[in-house]
Amino acid sequence: MKVASSWKDYEILDMANGEKLERWGDFYLIRPDPQIIWNEKQFKNKWNLANARYVRSSSGGGHWEYKKRLPDSWTVKYKNLTFNIKPMGFKHTGLFPEQAVNWDWMINAIQKEKRPIKVLNLFAYTGGATVACLSAGASVCHVDSSKGMVSWAKENVESSGLKDRPVRYIVDDVIKFVSREIRRGNKYDAIIMDPPSYGRGSNGEVWKFEENLPELISLCMQVLSDNPLFFLINSYTTGISSTVLENILKINMKNRFGKQSRQF
Repeated sequence: MKVASSWKDYEILDMANGEKLERWGDFYLIRPDPQIIWNEKQFKNKWNLANARYVRSSSGGGHWEYKKRLPDSWTVKYKNLTFNIKPMGFKHTGLFPEQAVNWDWMINAIQKEKRPIKVLNLFAYTGGATVACLSAGASVCHVDSSKGMVSWAKENVESSGLKDRPVRYIVDDVIKFVSREIRRGNKYDAIIMDPPSYGRGSNGEVWKFEENLPELISLCMQVLSDNPLFFLINSYTTGISSTVLENILKINMKNRFGKQSRQF
């Protein structure tokens, strides 16, 4: 396991009772995490620093309780990348800091190639991977079904000083978009996806991870270039292990190329 240890603007200060206390730049948030099953706080006084706490409702969902001044949004930096943080209705902030491990890995892979790299980022959310790949010199096609998330991604790209880099923003259902790219004959050297367990496309299309992921990966093989750099899948879906995803990719890569790709 690799740990995102290079953060200066983010840290977990303590964890207990199904919650974690985090510092996001100059502000402190308490957010729920079901994997924190122990009760003892290690640094009890630090919990008093919290600006806000996300409280889950017994009927589903939840809300933020504000304890101290907190702006509607603020920025945090990871190395030369800048991200806009905004507490959202479902405990999220618009950024998954553990993904910094993947950002570093992708940046390194792209920069090593010394050739133009086209990246397709699916379920691209607020664009953490998009910003990282652009910073490394790649061109990126950023696809998400949420117009709001795509707008947020644009903010992150601009905040990172990358708005003049080659990037396309697409609000669409990913399966429909990839199918059109196949018909257009467009190819990509790297593919990234972060599929949810369940979701809806821009026109109400239903996405279910276990049912739709194999189809999507198969479609993506048809837009992968003949000299692919990497294929990266993130998943937070309970019950789906990295081994399952690796096996799906191995099978599809073998069917596409007759051998495994260098990185996936």
